[in-house]
Amino acid sequence: MPKLGVFSGAEVCEILQAHGFQLVRQRGSHLVMQRRVEGSTITVPVPNHRVLRIGTLLSIIRQSGLPKEVFMK
Repeated sequence: MPKLGVFSGAEVCEILQAHGFQLVRQRGSHLVMQRRVEGSTITVPVPNHRVLRIGTLLSIIRQSGLPKEVFMK
């Protein structure tokens, strides 16, 4: 079974953009991605670091509602 990959903040933003998220703002080293869904908006902050920690990546996956398989390498 493949494992979660090691990603930078920029790589995670590219994956999120490919699944309908848009960059709405940046404050310091954090990028804020949003996607509108039926009657609400999903907001996911992404730290723009070279390497994201596994817990941070798992939190981004949970908040985005995307399947883990999207982030497998």
